[in-house]
Amino acid sequence: MQTAVYVLIAYAVISVVTFILYGADKAKAKRNAWRIPEKVLLGFSFLGGAVGGILGMLLFRHKTKHWYFWVVNLLGLAWQAALAIFLATL
Repeated sequence: MQTAVYVLIAYAVISVVTFILYGADKAKAKRNAWRIPEKVLLGFSFLGGAVGGILGMLLFRHKTKHWYFWVVNLLGLAWQAALAIFLATL
């Protein structure tokens, strides 16, 4: 049970960082400045920050037309939820 709590805290922290990255990339896109690479956004989303990635896409209206962002975020959300549920049952 305690491990599940630590995993959820890690997900929350990574999600906040991912959300900030999506917002920063959107702001840079508006200013035509140097952008955050897509592989960084996708990596953070898949490796623990899917909730932040989805929220960043929806709230900043950023990368929503790229189907692969939806796929990576939803796959990340699925495995992150599965891991949290598995650890909660231990």
